[in-house]
Amino acid sequence: MRKSILLAAILAASPAVSAPLCTELGFAGLLAKCNRGEPIELTLASGQPLGAGPYALQSGAYYELHITADGSAELAVAGPGFFRAIWMNEIVINDIEVRPMAVDSLEFDAAGSVKLSFVAIKPGSYDLFIPGSSGDSQRVTFSIQ
Repeated sequence: MRKSILLAAILAASPAVSAPLCTELGFAGLLAKCNRGEPIELTLASGQPLGAGPYALQSGAYYELHITADGSAELAVAGPGFFRAIWMNEIVINDIEVRPMAVDSLEFDAAGSVKLSFVAIKPGSYDLFIPGSSGDSQRVTFSIQ
């Protein structure tokens, strides 16, 4: 009796679980087409908002993050907490694919773009931000559910 009451209390206190994007992952597993969220677009530009967030991500789902810098200033985007809460599949820069173990930040010295593909893993709330800036528009929040 005590175990069932304790289990009921734990389940009632835990956050709601989101439905999976795929019911059948098939041969491709987590990278299956049905398990992909919408692409996320961020822009690095002097004095402009970083993104349209906040963004809600599903744990276990595959996403692409596109970051474009307009070259108006030397800017970086950082988010060590976010980068440790995901599994990074690859970073593509000028058609060169990089498969990193870990990333803290990406810096753009000139105009350019990068595409990060990843699987959201660790539930929580994480920020990507422009280092040295303090405005709310210079950061974007990702909530992994």
